[in-house]
Amino acid sequence: MTVVDLLSDVVPAIHKTDTGTNALNWMDVFKVSHLPVVDGSEYLGLVSEREIYDMSNPDEAISSQIHVMARPFVRDNQHIIEAMQPLAENNLSVLPVLDFEDKYLGVITLPDLSHEIAVMISGGSKGAIIVLELSIRDYSLSEISQIVEGNDTKIMSLYVNNGSNPDILYVTLKLNRTDISPVIQTFERYNYKILQVFSNDRDYDSMLEDRYNSFMKFLSI
Repeated sequence: MTVVDLLSDVVPAIHKTDTGTNALNWMDVFKVSHLPVVDGSEYLGLVSEREIYDMSNPDEAISSQIHVMARPFVRDNQHIIEAMQPLAENNLSVLPVLDFEDKYLGVITLPDLSHEIAVMISGGSKGAIIVLELSIRDYSLSEISQIVEGNDTKIMSLYVNNGSNPDILYVTLKLNRTDISPVIQTFERYNYKILQVFSNDRDYDSMLEDRYNSFMKFLSI
């Protein structure tokens, strides 16, 4: 999905001749803290609520703030994942979208993007989540997939990130079932380090409890 598919049909742009007071009123109506400022189809910048409060006279035209406005945007053909970074880095509530001729097309909103990302990673579907920790040289997507699918389970989503150590990867798997005991056992047999497991499956919880009891019994020998 590209960002153009997420264009808001609600949040408007404001014209450079609009006042700061008008901009604040629109922000309140649409529950955002930023609005794009345009001159026709030309995108001039993104004005924030804070910048308007810093105006000496909020009834002046918003054009007086253009020199301090940031100008973040994404292109209309970019994937929605690429919009996450500028939104997060700039702590934005909306992100303007431009075409390759720099024509302003609209904005995507943080709630709309968050919803689509959640759908994309199967965040609302039933299933367990496993987090693996491994060295970057040991990372093999094909092997991880074989382990999961060899236990009659499917990977619904997978994402990889680095921690503070660039040689270490954290692989998060969202699976299509909650009974993940066979998957866990196979990962352990292949010497994978399972960092975290999130599951509502009682069988898996019972397995962990049995292992704990066995370990405590071993320590008491």
